[in-house]
Parts: sequence; C-alpha cells; structure tokens
Amino acid sequence: MNRVMTLMIAGFAAAAVATGCSSAVMNQGGDTKCSDFTAADEKTQNENITKMLTDEGKNEPSNIELTGTRVAVETFCQTVGTPDSPIKEAPHL
Repeated sequence: MNRVMTLMIAGFAAAAVATGCSSAVMNQGGDTKCSDFTAADEKTQNENITKMLTDEGKNEPSNIELTGTRVAVETFCQTVGTPDSPIKEAPHL
C-alpha cells in the first residue's frame, strides 16, 4: 500500500512540475509583460518580437527590424513601461 501511495504522489508531483514548466515557456508575443521580456535571453526575446509582428499582420521580420524592435522594446520597458506593461505598447515599426 505504501509503495502504491508513493508512486501516486511521485506521479502527481511530476505532472505538476511538467505542467508548470510548459506554461511558462509559452510565447505570448505582444502580450508578453516587460518583466518577462527583460528577464528572457535574446533568443526568447526575438521569438516574442517575431510573434508580435506576425500577429500584427507583418511578414517575418528581417534581422535589422528584429534588432531595432528589440532595442525599442527594451528601452520602453526600462523607461516609461511598467513591469506589467505588454511589449506591444512599445513604439515600433
């Protein structure tokens, strides 16, 4: 009985960890909060910006557009934006 209970608890714990991790990785595009954006690595930031721009109906951004938008969003988040501001509020092309 103890072994079955231990296995059930371990299974529930593993499921809880897996569920928690997968929701944190989801790309929210323009709805990404400044606090999440600034804490992310450059690759994740680029993925969020690409999704934001394509959600706005634009084509896949070029490297220069991606870099320019990332700098604009970083500047917005560090100046007038709040930690809860979505990155889509940042001025961008």
